[in-house]
Amino acid sequence: MEEKREEKRYVGVKENLAYGFANAGQVFGYNLNSYFSLFFTKVFGIPERAVARMILFLGIWDTINDPLMGGIIDKTRTRYGKLRPYLLIVPIPLAIATVMLFSGPLIMSDVKKTLPKIIYMYISYFIWELLYTLGDVPFWGMSSAISPLPSDRTRAISTARFISSLIGGLSTSLLVLLMDASNNDIIPISLPQVFCLISIIAAAFIVCLFSLAGIKCKERVVQTVKEPSVLEGFKVLLRNKPLLIIVIGNVLATLGGVSEAFRTYYYDAVLNLNSLTLIITLPGTIFGFVTYLIIPKLKKKLDNRQIVFLNGITRAVVGVIVFLVGMKHYNDLRVVVPLLLIQNFIFSFFNTVNLVIPTEMIGDTIDYMEWKTGERNEGVSYSVLTFVGKLTSSVSSSIATALLPVIGLSYKAVGQERITIKGDHTDLWIWAFFTAIPYIFSLISLVPYFFYDLNGKKLAQIRDDMKKRRQALSKTVSGGMNDE
Repeated sequence: MEEKREEKRYVGVKENLAYGFANAGQVFGYNLNSYFSLFFTKVFGIPERAVARMILFLGIWDTINDPLMGGIIDKTRTRYGKLRPYLLIVPIPLAIATVMLFSGPLIMSDVKKTLPKIIYMYISYFIWELLYTLGDVPFWGMSSAISPLPSDRTRAISTARFISSLIGGLSTSLLVLLMDASNNDIIPISLPQVFCLISIIAAAFIVCLFSLAGIKCKERVVQTVKEPSVLEGFKVLLRNKPLLIIVIGNVLATLGGVSEAFRTYYYDAVLNLNSLTLIITLPGTIFGFVTYLIIPKLKKKLDNRQIVFLNGITRAVVGVIVFLVGMKHYNDLRVVVPLLLIQNFIFSFFNTVNLVIPTEMIGDTIDYMEWKTGERNEGVSYSVLTFVGKLTSSVSSSIATALLPVIGLSYKAVGQERITIKGDHTDLWIWAFFTAIPYIFSLISLVPYFFYDLNGKKLAQIRDDMKKRRQALSKTVSGGMNDE
């Protein structure tokens, strides 16, 4: 009887869906960051080096900011829990910040000097990133606190990733369609107006959907009555060897993100057809949805560490093959379309896996530290997931932007328009950085995982021990509420 009660499902379908749609609302706006480099250089008219420095500087700030915010969140104790208060407060100011960030070119349209634009870029980007941190850290912390059962957590994470894949990607799909329509005078709006329009739509998604995480989701895993200091949270983090390995691996994988930045330049500057990305990604996107059904079967064959190795090696091998086959035909649609379709189809499988496995691994490290110390640190631990993601995105985007003048790509203002300037081999370099080079360098990120041992019998023993501990506290929930 006790066994049945212990294994019951805590999180219902409605709450799972609320968590999933909340992630979609958040991701709808955050996905626009893949166009930051192009937006700031081509649309806002800010020099490439200034953009690269800004993205790098604020990316480094995020490495400090995210764990700091995570420590503050871990210290929070309210009748609503320690995570929900942030999820209730953040959506509205985040929506406003999103509009202000992408409306910069319109707000500063009469400003001729570069310095005021750079200042606006710094301030608006800083506020936007800070608010995303305040929302993202508790959101993913909720995936661990929503239930004491690993099956509930995996279901919540998969639901969130699945729904965000369906809805979150619509922002960039709509963006590239509007960009091509604007560039070809199909619609009477400029590129600055296109980005402003997208930001308003994103703001609506944030307010209407992201808010569901705070309104509909509950924290069920018991928190200690004692409020840990921020310093104590960091000390726990430093003792969490499996989490540190994940952090080091992800930081070393930063160069892999350079491909994403060059993807936007490949479709815009080489093919002059931004919306082609929709055709290229469609089959893979559909297959990605099917992957969610495959993940449980994959995990029966491979543990999380083995999946990480399979992901990194496959990307490098496929990337090199695609580059070599297309290196003399990178602007020939008859060659690159089938090539990129195949590459994206293969990568889509691992993209979906990467949306679930790393988050699940972070949850395992939280359980590991609770097993080891009796303390749970969702805030600090999941801040690692967000800061590594943002650091990787920021540093890779900064590197890509800094490389633009090196490979001969720049933008020159001619009247109200900005024209593209390219060197003799610029297109080839863009193709190389889009398809192969980043994935080769990111193979180094696999080295730390040779020392990752939170799997197999050890992980099973930890989960079994934690079940027994929680059984005595099963009627207690975070915030003093009772879910039984």
